[in-house]
Amino acid sequence: MDELKLYTYIAVFGSFSIYFAIAWWARAASTSDFYVAGGGVTPMQNGMAIGADWMSAASFISMAGLIAFLGYGGSVFLMGWTGGYVLLAMLLAPYMRKHGKFTVPEFISDRYYSKTARIVAVVCLILASLTYIIGQMKGVGVAFSRFLEVDYGLGLGIGMAVVWFYAVLGGMKGITYTQIAQYCVLIFAYTIPAIFISFQLTGNPIPQLGLGSTLADGSGVYLLDKLDLVVTELGFKEYTTSNMNGSLDMFAYTMSLMIGTAGLPHVIMRFFTVPTAQAARSSAGYALVFIALLYTVAPAVGAMARLNLMNTIEPTAGQHLEYEKRPQWFKDWENTGLLEFEDKNGDGKIQYSADATTNEMVKVDNDIMVLANPAIANLPNWVIALVAAGGLAAALSTAAGLLLAISSSISHDLMKGVLTPDLSEKNELMAGRIVMTLAILVSGYLGLNPPGFAAGTVALAFGLAASSIFPALMMGIFSKKMSGTAAVAGMCSGIGITMLYVFQHKGIMFIPGTSFLGDMAPNWFFGISPNAFGVVGAIVNFAVAFIVLQFTGPAPKVIQDLVENMRSPGGEQAISDH
Repeated sequence: MDELKLYTYIAVFGSFSIYFAIAWWARAASTSDFYVAGGGVTPMQNGMAIGADWMSAASFISMAGLIAFLGYGGSVFLMGWTGGYVLLAMLLAPYMRKHGKFTVPEFISDRYYSKTARIVAVVCLILASLTYIIGQMKGVGVAFSRFLEVDYGLGLGIGMAVVWFYAVLGGMKGITYTQIAQYCVLIFAYTIPAIFISFQLTGNPIPQLGLGSTLADGSGVYLLDKLDLVVTELGFKEYTTSNMNGSLDMFAYTMSLMIGTAGLPHVIMRFFTVPTAQAARSSAGYALVFIALLYTVAPAVGAMARLNLMNTIEPTAGQHLEYEKRPQWFKDWENTGLLEFEDKNGDGKIQYSADATTNEMVKVDNDIMVLANPAIANLPNWVIALVAAGGLAAALSTAAGLLLAISSSISHDLMKGVLTPDLSEKNELMAGRIVMTLAILVSGYLGLNPPGFAAGTVALAFGLAASSIFPALMMGIFSKKMSGTAAVAGMCSGIGITMLYVFQHKGIMFIPGTSFLGDMAPNWFFGISPNAFGVVGAIVNFAVAFIVLQFTGPAPKVIQDLVENMRSPGGEQAISDH
């Protein structure tokens, strides 16, 4: 066994054994443990767990890859996801924590005095969560297939088994403490290679500063200027000015990610695990700090990965790398099928350009950039192994949170809340575990047939949450008079128009060959891409709800009093176990 494989096995399986040990120690004994970790998590612990929950495969594996290839346009992910957290911390989390229930659909059921509203919220939650989990499963498959050198499908199966063990056994309690460990793994795995590479390229060990520094070769050229020069010579768009599909689409994309973040059920659920509304605000603050540690490094990782990739394939202008002399990392990623070379002119050299007719790098998957980055930069094997463990930690932590959101929405909201109200706590706990097992199997199947790269798939999930759950929560907290009928009409309209638009361009349930309009920019509504359409769905949701409210009349006085109490300081409610 070579040194890299040995280090990888130690890093990956060492971290897994820690997760298993924590899951066994923190296994859930009650529904309160299973859904909200008993409500006794401290703000700092919760902040770290939120950080791990949030920094998914899309953040860890995909985001820097997108920034690497989109340049400035990739900043929508940074702005949207971070801004969404501020919205969540200021406008939603403390009020919902004060209300004192387990889940988002349960809050919507109480606020809109309607089982129909609860069922609609469950459907919206499952659609958003399942779409989101596809991205995590692709991340798991990519990381396992490369670093354990197994088939993509087998890698995905191993990841599913790991998540099943600690998520089903521990519920929110096990997931919370496992995510704290996963945060530590993923933040070290992300920043250590970035520090090495930043120092290597610019002489500055702080990646955030290295991105704006001059190169260490004494040329006096700034790193970003050099990158612009390299990519434009090959016909690609200028790295620092290329925006994504125009300004309106970038704005819509950012807003969709932002309000989608604030409406994601698996993130909101984390705020029910702390004892008070004040602790919910504090944990959001801690989470922003922990998330910023990774998010401020991502632009540097993306830019440096792109520069190293270009310099490897074309060491000097006009001099191309011979295919037979390609480095080992190139061969390793070719084996996964995520990197492909086709010698179109038969000269045995690799021509890489923006022109599809002459470009011989026929596939360079965005999702490999972070995982391949340490090897491209010739970093030590232990650093490469650490990145493998970090990528898996990121994907597994978010997958566990999403699975819990799906499980609780079916076992707690649908079964206990609507279909079988007299379900005992023991049976509800068993139902939650069975549902989670089924959800893992479904998400694994979808992970084998994913619609696009990880972060793109995730953006669709944010669009679904933005168009359905976020407006219902906002109106529930800040509009005392909003009625149940109006809110249900809004949710159905918002998610309906968003899914219709997405399916027209991406295919019905993402099945290839079933898209009516194709994923083509000329067919986009005002130039807004399907991944960014959630903000339009949210506007439709708000508009329909307020129009219907004019015809149905306001919510009853008891509900208006409930909203007033929720918005006034003091009078904390404990998490109610029902």
